[in-house]
Amino acid sequence: MTPPPPPPPSGPPPPYSATEPPRRPLPSHAEREEAPPTYTAVDFDPRSLTQGQIDELTHKLSGPITRLLRTELRLERERIGKLRDPRR
Repeated sequence: MTPPPPPPPSGPPPPYSATEPPRRPLPSHAEREEAPPTYTAVDFDPRSLTQGQIDELTHKLSGPITRLLRTELRLERERIGKLRDPRR
């Protein structure tokens, strides 16, 4: 069984106050953040990648690069006023 809803408020709402309650000042950047993480050098040799890792990297990069190129080409066609590709 659910409890009954609270009764509606009675009487007028509290008066409006033109003054805002005092705000707590925001902490400065130095107070909000601890020291940045330290940099650890990684010994990475791209020539040591296996063929499978190179294929995976190529696959991951080809999608975003293709999208960027298509967007640039579309924007260029819009700029020169040729929205339709005549080959289609």
